[in-house]
Amino acid sequence: MNTIALAVPAAAPTPIKRFYNYLALSPAALILTVFFALPMGMMIGISFSKEEVGGFSLESYGRFFTDGLSLAGFCRTAAMSGLVAIAVTVLGYPVAYFLARSKSRWRALVFALALAPELAGVVLRTYGWLIILEDRGFINDVLLELGLISSPLPLSKNLFAVVVGLTHVVLPFGILSLTTSIQGIDESLERAAQMLGASRVSVIRHVIVPLSVPGIVSSLLLSFTMAASAYATPALLGGAGFKVLATMISEQVLFYIDWPFAAVMSNALLLLMLVISFIGVSFEARHRANRSGTGRGMS
Repeated sequence: MNTIALAVPAAAPTPIKRFYNYLALSPAALILTVFFALPMGMMIGISFSKEEVGGFSLESYGRFFTDGLSLAGFCRTAAMSGLVAIAVTVLGYPVAYFLARSKSRWRALVFALALAPELAGVVLRTYGWLIILEDRGFINDVLLELGLISSPLPLSKNLFAVVVGLTHVVLPFGILSLTTSIQGIDESLERAAQMLGASRVSVIRHVIVPLSVPGIVSSLLLSFTMAASAYATPALLGGAGFKVLATMISEQVLFYIDWPFAAVMSNALLLLMLVISFIGVSFEARHRANRSGTGRGMS
């Protein structure tokens, strides 16, 4: 028996319907324009001005690219954010898989524990890690009492401490992003793979992980941007010697009153996050296109 499918073209939206669509978007567009686009435009304009004199100048940009401290802060911010993004995604994936697939009565408890860090403020959590990681903190005191070390380990005032603290802050967001992605994967695919003889590890590696790439990319991007823009945790756990763009911008505004140079640093931070976001979104789109092409080839 043959069937004929008729493709009915969708009706073009009428001017009135198009007007209502634009009207529905106008509040969000207005808020983004007033509270994001205009301030960003003003900041870009300030970055091209000259301190105390005014007028157009590239002096602040030249200073940023020739000053070793600024470039070091930029590279340190990128490295710190990348490590936090990887740590959040790797640590959050098993928890997200458990939350997405488990029917256990412990699921609610695990979900509550995963979100528990968000119940306390960032400064409170950061001070908690400072007490744990400092030279006379909990870890070093225990190791010294056990005789395993002769002097305190350098666990604070460095990159390690900042990455640990930011991972703790950002981890709940990564878990939620990954959980949503894994929940969207049909469980019958896992059962089919297991019926064909695949082990649990093989199912996760060859079925779950490839299909959850959008969630992985989302977790990486969310973690990277949140870590790159963080101020309190790097300032407290990193100490005075650990400079990232967020803390350097604060110093330029509050202590040196150099708004043009602070605006240049802000633009550099914004550009860093935009480039990383573009790379992540492009990778996800290319992965989705490859998967769609593979699916059409197999059909």
